[in-house]
Amino acid sequence: MNSNQDNTCIRLLADPVQIQNCKKHLIEAEKSFTNLAQVLNLAGNEVRLKILYLLDREAELCPCDLSDILGMTIPAVSQHLRKLKDANLIQFRKEGQTIFYGLKANHTDIIKPLFHHIQQKELVI
Repeated sequence: MNSNQDNTCIRLLADPVQIQNCKKHLIEAEKSFTNLAQVLNLAGNEVRLKILYLLDREAELCPCDLSDILGMTIPAVSQHLRKLKDANLIQFRKEGQTIFYGLKANHTDIIKPLFHHIQQKELVI
């Protein structure tokens, strides 16, 4: 068996046009897949997901607020905020000595549907 056959479907009724169209769509959407995977990877961390959720609900929070809410040290919160900022998911503004963080609008369409599944009180059966 040559290496070309390893990547070929053995079904008798394989639709080569459909296969090529699907490959083409994946290639055309490569940047979108990369961006979505990056967002989901970062949101896959429970602390960062909570930070994104809180920023969605409150519009802006400072690291001290997040530290108090999450029961974490400010340096630990800051590390998560840095990762989210580096990924271009959040923005910040300074007001005096205080830095406030908020969600960037360009990823809210990806992030918001995740929060639809979060309920304030979960029923335990």
